Amino acid sequence: VQLVESGGGSVQPGASLRLSCVASGSTFSSFVIGWLRQFLRKERLFVAAIRRSGGSTYYADSVKVRFTIARDNAKNTVNLQMNSLKPEDTAEYYCAAHVRWGIVVPKTGPERYQYWGQGTQVTVSS
Repeated sequence: VQLVESGGGSVQPGASLRLSCVASGSTFSSFVIGWLRQFLRKERLFVAAIRRSGGSTYYADSVKVRFTIARDNAKNTVNLQMNSLKPEDTAEYYCAAHVRWGIVVPKTGPERYQYWGQGTQVTVSS
């Protein structure tokens, strides 16, 4: 599966952004989709994940309540709605895929994902 992220940008603290991940090449509904982020060259950190059906979601504590992950399998798209953005949310955001929920949740390391997009930059600064 090929993944392409979009929607990043530069915003002020407190603003909102919606990131999108569009998939092609395979049956999108076969994949669990996660969002992870990486600040400079540090380790990629888990942000959120959503089941193949969209019936379950899982979030990092740092974004719970502020971020919402949702998917539309008919459009091969997963969105990450980010509200109340903080400077510490600044990072390159990646979507990633795996076929099994139990592999990527609750252990959420980036090495657990099979496929990756190229990333989209989010900068939160006043």
